[in-house]
Amino acid sequence: MTTPSPDEPVYDDRVYRSPMAVVTGVLLIALTLWLCGDAVVRGSGNTPWVALAVALCALPLIVAFTIRPAVFANDDRLRVRNPFRVIELPWGAVDAVRAGYSAEVLAEGSKYQLWSVPVSLRERKKANRPQSGRGGLLGRGAAAPKPQAGPGARAGAEAEAQPRRAGADRVVDELRELRERGAGRTGAQGDVLVRWAYEIIAPALVGALLAIVLLATG
Repeated sequence: MTTPSPDEPVYDDRVYRSPMAVVTGVLLIALTLWLCGDAVVRGSGNTPWVALAVALCALPLIVAFTIRPAVFANDDRLRVRNPFRVIELPWGAVDAVRAGYSAEVLAEGSKYQLWSVPVSLRERKKANRPQSGRGGLLGRGAAAPKPQAGPGARAGAEAEAQPRRAGADRVVDELRELRERGAGRTGAQGDVLVRWAYEIIAPALVGALLAIVLLATG
């Protein structure tokens, strides 16, 4: 295995996010705007103001948990955008990337969850099922196919023999490969940086406080 040069160029980020979460977020935003907009237009008393406060609180939270989460990875570092934080992890500071019940990265004694890489135990079980199924058929007396000669047949047999992987496991495999290749690079050194997403937290808190005050005084 060749060791990568520390001065190799850095290519564009690979982006990992959940398409289903994005679609869900867009639908929830549309529903929230419709309900709150209707309350603003048709409501009376302080109902329009309560609706605006609820929208101010709900919309940032919907974005935070559906559209916002993403993982960006290049040859030097991993950037994890979670609902309320952005974590930048140089590959040299990353100890491990793993997927158990959730996808996680370990660095400097801390654990950071990858929100945009959901782990589906059902998908993982389904990915492993065909292999055990083939083994069960052979175990009940079915004759094993004879190996075929030729490079094409060998390549096909090798591809078929490779285990299927669930989506989260494939992403973790790619991130591990990037870590192994990039950990020794000059640009992959440094400390883990964590930044709170105040652009999400502030309006959500303001909206929640306004809604509480309006409901209490209405």
